[in-house]
Amino acid sequence: MEVLKSTIYFFLAIFFLGGSLALGVVLGYFANLVESTEIPSGDEIVRAINDIELVSHVNYSNGEQIAELRSDLIRTRVSKENVSPLIKQALIATEDEYFNKHEGIVPKALIRAMVSDITGFGGKSGGSTITQQLVKQQLLTDEVSFHRKANEVLLALRVEKFQTKEEILTAYLNVSPFGRNNKGQNIAGVEEAARGIFGKPSNEVNLPQAAFIAGLPQSPIIYSPYTNTGELKEDLSDGLTRKDAVLSNMYREKYIDEKTYEEAKNYDLKADFLPREEINQPDNGYLYYYVETQAIEALMAKHYQKDQLEKEKVFSQDILYEKYYQMAERDLRRNGYTVETTIDKNIYQAMNNAVMNNAGWLEDWSGDPIQIGSILMENQTGRILGFVGGRDYATNQNNHAFQTKRSPGSTMKPIVAYAPAIDKGLIGSESQLADFKRKYGSENTNLSNYGGTSSESFISVRNAIKDSGNITVVNLYEKLLESANPAEYFNKMNIDISASVTHPSLPLGTTDLSVYQQINAYQTLANKGAYLEGYVISKITDSNGEVVYEHKANPVQVFQPATASIMADLMREVLVNGTGTTAKSSLYNYGAALGNADWVGKTGTSEEDKDFWFTASTPGVTLSTWIGKSYGKQMPQSFGQNNMRVWAAIAGAAYQISPDIFQTAQRFELDPSVNIAKVSSITGTKMGPAYINGIQYYTPGKEVNSYFVPGSGPIDPTLRFGIGGTDAQYQNYWNKNTKVEKKEDKKKPSSNRNQNDVDEEDEEDTEDEEDTEGEAGEE
Repeated sequence: MEVLKSTIYFFLAIFFLGGSLALGVVLGYFANLVESTEIPSGDEIVRAINDIELVSHVNYSNGEQIAELRSDLIRTRVSKENVSPLIKQALIATEDEYFNKHEGIVPKALIRAMVSDITGFGGKSGGSTITQQLVKQQLLTDEVSFHRKANEVLLALRVEKFQTKEEILTAYLNVSPFGRNNKGQNIAGVEEAARGIFGKPSNEVNLPQAAFIAGLPQSPIIYSPYTNTGELKEDLSDGLTRKDAVLSNMYREKYIDEKTYEEAKNYDLKADFLPREEINQPDNGYLYYYVETQAIEALMAKHYQKDQLEKEKVFSQDILYEKYYQMAERDLRRNGYTVETTIDKNIYQAMNNAVMNNAGWLEDWSGDPIQIGSILMENQTGRILGFVGGRDYATNQNNHAFQTKRSPGSTMKPIVAYAPAIDKGLIGSESQLADFKRKYGSENTNLSNYGGTSSESFISVRNAIKDSGNITVVNLYEKLLESANPAEYFNKMNIDISASVTHPSLPLGTTDLSVYQQINAYQTLANKGAYLEGYVISKITDSNGEVVYEHKANPVQVFQPATASIMADLMREVLVNGTGTTAKSSLYNYGAALGNADWVGKTGTSEEDKDFWFTASTPGVTLSTWIGKSYGKQMPQSFGQNNMRVWAAIAGAAYQISPDIFQTAQRFELDPSVNIAKVSSITGTKMGPAYINGIQYYTPGKEVNSYFVPGSGPIDPTLRFGIGGTDAQYQNYWNKNTKVEKKEDKKKPSSNRNQNDVDEEDEEDTEDEEDTEGEAGEE
């Protein structure tokens, strides 16, 4: 017996000595593994543990959801008060029975797991507490190594120091994967699990449902009841067996009694699984993707501003743009933002339905679809209320309202030539422009108006705009370039035309614009000359309701208010009795009030009828529409009229939804600063005598009002009373329209004479070549 005792004591001593030595070795090895680990502060720990990927949403202007922004993982954060105690109990009983007692790790479980990993005996023994699992998901990788495990232990102890048990458990329930929902989407967080599997919030589940959910994180895809398409699996045994194991654990840990356990175990959970549901796809791909891109670009600012960079530099350099775009996109994908847009749901749908309902106007039966882009913008704010990106996103993903850039044809004339010329005091509303055929471009092509015509006379600015003359506007633009740079106006409207600004043909549409760029320029004229950048993102808030982006209006006075009001007066004529009468008459189909509204606008047709445009404003809104084929192919000439009919249908549809935005009872009034002067309807100059080549003429025509910006006005009667043309053409015009009052001595001075008068020789220069590259014959 003594020998037996001695032997036992000997082996116990060896065991304890060996254990101490082994413990020392383990501790030393552990210290070596974590020696290089940076220990995060308490704030960093809390932030990292709760940094979870949340789903962002985009909404219409009324707060109704447009869509969820696509993510690989669907997650909704839930507070600790809104999780059923049954789920918490089931999780603790199954994943970490000592959760409420330990300080982050359970040593014996950890040692057991390590021995199992080293020896290969004992199977896969779970040694990780809920805290450790949370650390692994949020702070570490899935790497299988002693180094990673050592860091997991160290950080778990750190987490327990700065987070309560309730906070740790809630974080785990929010971040852990829970398989798939009935749409086939990967889900994370207990709230999405409850809603995506049983169709109820996580605080309303019953016991069997709670047990099923709590069992998912161990192997979420295997235990999930759904396939990747949202269909119920044919064999649900894995998940149901796991549910029974969780219930058994709850019974073992005395969270439930035997009767409750048996009832829950026998409960028919299959009947509670939701049937398959289609993913709620965006109602329109054009809307979804445009809003997504605009939201990302809005969020880029906080990143590049942090690096002290300006927007202009970032957006002009592809490398910088891509860098900050990716950073902002990551924010949007994972931070649970709510993106509020300016898009009115009903207006948006009405505009697109109007296109579908009037598709016949867009068919030429060539087999090559005619596309459309259209935008409705509020003048006083720049808010985009609705748009049409195209006819069918499934067949053509190019957003023709914002992405497509095409020749604007004659819609370029008011914004690049007439408005700047009026603004600079070069012309008034009744000033005269030469309309004689002339040489055009390097090949001496004959410049003429649409259809190859010209009046072979002088016509007023008002009539030139109304009839969309080409010769007149080229003459005007050449004169404008002598004293002004129209690009300065466009720079203020964020439109770059610098590459083509010196080409006399620019007013004919020889530089490409998008519908968005064009409508913003016309909005500027309709808003008393003040540019307000068109926008679709009004505000972005984070998951806590904090505003991370909000649109700020930044009005820029581009044109004088007098200029804008004069242009409105001139462009009114386009719809009343000019090239836009089809649009005006078609509006009456949608209500007399809409037809009688004060519409001002301009038509446009590019070379060879490849593009048709119409843009017009009321005091409240501006609506622009373009139609054309994807590869710039020619269309029937009559489609210019068709485009105006579709434009009117879109306007009518929006009007039926929201008539107030059109401000049909208001009119564009002349600004008080406008200089109203009496001029001749024939020359656009003051009335009175003119001495030409020693002969006194009396200014012909009747007296009419001409509108000028402050500081400018009509000139005295003179030979060259207008812009463009030759001396011979002016002399013939005088001879044709006036009578000689009396002959004067050629040497006699006249107070009305100037450098353009008699002293100039009567030149025959009608063959002068003009450097006007681009298209001719545009409307």
